Amino acid sequence: MSETAEKKKVIFSAIQPSGTITLGNYLGALQNWVKLQDDYNCIYAVADLHAITVRQDPKAFRQNILNAYALFIACGIDTEKSPFFIQSHVHTHAELAWVLNCYTQFGELSRMTQFKDKSQKHADNINAGLFTYPSLMAADILLYQADLVPIGIDQKQHLELTRNIAERFNGIYGNTFRIPEAYIGETGAKIMSLQDPTKKMSKSDENVNSWVAILDKPDTIMKKFKRAVTDSEARVCVGEGKDGINNLIGIMSCVTGKTTDEITAEFEGKGYGDFKTAVGEAVVEKVRPIQERFDRLIADKAYLEEQYRKSAEFALRLSQRTLDKVMKKIGYVAR
Repeated sequence: MSETAEKKKVIFSAIQPSGTITLGNYLGALQNWVKLQDDYNCIYAVADLHAITVRQDPKAFRQNILNAYALFIACGIDTEKSPFFIQSHVHTHAELAWVLNCYTQFGELSRMTQFKDKSQKHADNINAGLFTYPSLMAADILLYQADLVPIGIDQKQHLELTRNIAERFNGIYGNTFRIPEAYIGETGAKIMSLQDPTKKMSKSDENVNSWVAILDKPDTIMKKFKRAVTDSEARVCVGEGKDGINNLIGIMSCVTGKTTDEITAEFEGKGYGDFKTAVGEAVVEKVRPIQERFDRLIADKAYLEEQYRKSAEFALRLSQRTLDKVMKKIGYVAR
């Protein structure tokens, strides 16, 4: 992406480098990231700074970062169109985060529901980073003067806080930050657990049969779909009390492009066993080219390094402009 790129709106988004990307992550977020590249100036990052609010094993963490980077490219992120960098490689994120900490109120952070939830989950490690996490997220977004941020429902509160911080800073020092809006595109696919379809699919679920990873082997994917929870009606159609089948129809629609009506017509008179097998096979075919690209990319460390270094250099040049403006307005002595 060139710094003189045409004036499309800017989108910023980042995702943490967990060890696993689920089918839900892909259909709900990553697939949309790929589509957005045609219509917006997109800036993407692997949010590794955010990841250390939870203790990480260094060796596994390093590999997870590289795996995430390779997998997102395999899914369709085009580094020629969209800078895609590793967050810790761009020092302006941590620098602006500290500044914004000083323009974020304690009460605002203490009201963040994600902080409350994670504090309960990691009661033995309620660290300051977990508390100030939203200020770093605000820095991520505001550094690039983003117009739009694709968010899930769990991040809505953080984006509102980002807007509040930006408006507060602008109110004190004059126009500095663009006020970002939530990006609401096509209805994002909300993929539910295969074992409890009232809950969102999540890799943190202890039951490994409840979620499918993009890099799961075909046999594993098939087993998980064959074990998917359904209902007793044995009719493939959308309806009340049919959360399991509704979810499977949604997945089938996402991976094949078929409408709900086309799917229900295709499986009229067929049992759930046939349908679950068909959904599993469709998912296997959907992820097969991604897995093949990932295998090639993760084996080519030189190529990956070239891409993340090039993107980080671009992101640093762009974000440094915003940081310099902020530092000057506050009254710091120029470097």
